[in-house]
Parts: sequence; C-alpha cells; structure tokens
Amino acid sequence: MSASQIALVYGTYLIATTSPGPSNMAIMARAMRSGRRPALVLAAGVVTGSLFWAILAATGVSAVLTAYAQALVALKIAGGLYLLWLASRAAKSAMKRGHDASGVALADEQPRYRSLYRQGVLMHIGNPKAILSWVAIMSLGLREQSPAQGPLMVVGGCVLLGMLVFGGYAILFSTPAMVALYARLRRGIEGVLSLVFAVAGLRLLAMRGG
Repeated sequence: MSASQIALVYGTYLIATTSPGPSNMAIMARAMRSGRRPALVLAAGVVTGSLFWAILAATGVSAVLTAYAQALVALKIAGGLYLLWLASRAAKSAMKRGHDASGVALADEQPRYRSLYRQGVLMHIGNPKAILSWVAIMSLGLREQSPAQGPLMVVGGCVLLGMLVFGGYAILFSTPAMVALYARLRRGIEGVLSLVFAVAGLRLLAMRGG
C-alpha cells in the first residue's frame, strides 16, 4: 500500500470519527458527569463496536449484509429505537436535580462500568452508518494488488486512531474545568445530549425504507 493510499484511508476515518455524533457526545457528557474512568470505559465500548464492523468489513461479511435490504432495515430500526431510549434517559437526567455543587453524580447515580461498556458497543453496532463507512474505508484502502497484510494495516491503524480520538475526548472533557462547566450547565448539557440522541434515532427510523 502506498503512503498516499494509507493517508487517504486514515484521513477519511479520522474525519468521520472526530465529527460530532451520538458516540462523541455521549463520551463528552459522561466524562463531565462521572469523570475520566467511566468515560474511558464508554469509549472502549465504542471502539469495540467499531472493531466489530471493521472485522466484518475486512472479511467481506458486511458487504454481504448491505446487499440484503431487510437486514439493514432491521438494524436501522433497532439502532433508532435504542437511540430514542438513550434520549429518554438523558431527558430524565436533565429534569433531575440529583447532583451536588461539584457536578459529580450522587452515590446512587454512579455508573456501572459493564453497563457503560455495553452502551458504547450497542451505540456503534446499532448504527448502520458504521457498516457503510467501513465498507467505504476498505474499498479505499484495499485493491486487487494490495498486500496480504493490507486489511490488518487498515483495521489496525483506524482502530488505533479511534482509541486516540474517543479516549482523547474522555480525557479532555474530564478535566476540572470541564467538570466545573458541567456543574453549572448540567441540565442544558443533558438536554442537548437528549436532543442529539433523539434526532439520530428518528433519522435512522426515517431511513428504514431506504
């Protein structure tokens, strides 16, 4: 693989990953709400979901899936409903007053790591855009003359970039300044997060016939 080809693949993935979306917003909000470790666990789930689709794309399975409209429709509906469920949870949180002055969640609101990890995985697996994105990335990075280690270079490099991006959001937004900002604007931030989830979920449901 040429350097320009690798740069194109990594650049495309980096732009897609850093663009605002439900996963990024969820990691940012979790970092400000609960701190660095819970946000990193959520980010790990998102990366795992991305790796799932990356492996399927590398083996050609996701290309087969995209050929079956019914499979994509089912995935869009499931992903849309899950995002709407997350939107309702964020809306309920926005209406609560269950945070102390420091902006840290009360003891009974402390997140469970397994649940956070599962949320990150499901957010990405339930997003059919991830399938199409990985198919596009693989088509950019792999050619007939590509070396046998080509898929490993594409998947490995992109997953590493994903870890840096999502982990970076978790670290950046868990700083004291961001936590203090969340303490002041918690209800507004949760409201925006609810709106992002709701819009993304409704868009998936609206796309189910396409």
